[in-house]
Amino acid sequence: TFMVSDDPTTQLACLGTTTALSSIMGVTLTAAIGGADMPVVITVLNSYSGWALCAEGFMLNNNLMTIVGALIGSSGAILSYIMCVAMNRSLTNVILGGYGTKSTGTGKPMEITGTHTEIDVPSAVEMITEARNIIITPGYGLCVAKAQYPIAEMVELLKKKGINVRFGIHPVAGRMPGQLNVLLAEAGVPYDIVLEMDEINDDFPDNDLVLVIGANDTVNSAAEEDPNSIIAGMPVLRVWGSKNVIVMKRTLGVGYAAVDNPIFFKQNTSMLLGDAKKTCDALLTKIKEHYGEA
Repeated sequence: TFMVSDDPTTQLACLGTTTALSSIMGVTLTAAIGGADMPVVITVLNSYSGWALCAEGFMLNNNLMTIVGALIGSSGAILSYIMCVAMNRSLTNVILGGYGTKSTGTGKPMEITGTHTEIDVPSAVEMITEARNIIITPGYGLCVAKAQYPIAEMVELLKKKGINVRFGIHPVAGRMPGQLNVLLAEAGVPYDIVLEMDEINDDFPDNDLVLVIGANDTVNSAAEEDPNSIIAGMPVLRVWGSKNVIVMKRTLGVGYAAVDNPIFFKQNTSMLLGDAKKTCDALLTKIKEHYGEA
């Protein structure tokens, strides 16, 4: 009523009050959220915007705005649910608890000891070309580097040479559900070799080699091995169960959840450090040379 008042002063006061209250709500909603939970908050905010648009459609008696707002609101809510399930969390736990910034266990998180093993591109190519079954688990690092194109070309070449190559996608890989699926489809990767976590997790023990490209938290064994970890209980891709693992990352740094990853120091893991795009381009070039197709 006040917003549609004829008095400009009243209208401005209402607008300012609404803006201030919205800002306070935004800050209080997100300030307590840990880094690993921010993607959920983003989808929740997307859902809020949709329901706000839906309410505006009701107010203006505009059916199109109401329908579009309902679609956006429902989509955001569904995405939030999918991501919470993928992290073994409830939405209330994410939004209200500040969970994700400290351990929910009763003890100290497990200390990671040991040294990592680094390899270079030629050594990685040797492991790739000798493997018969390869699973690639991409993450946000691949998205940022836009490395899906050389990877898609590499996969096509390897499949022509009789190597069984598949992709394992975690529900929250990247920053949104389906982000990796879209990027891989854009690069021309066949849909039938892109599998969800639940479809491929049991296949790792029978697999020769896993290529972890820019992923960290979604392949972190601490989720299953350390009850005091802040990601304890989160479903992850069990890449460490494979015969060999090559982790391609820029550095040995932590991921979005700020948790050290024990698989970096396991005996069957080799680290191929560097920019994902440059590394993938180099792998593709060397694999072509290996097969005489350079």
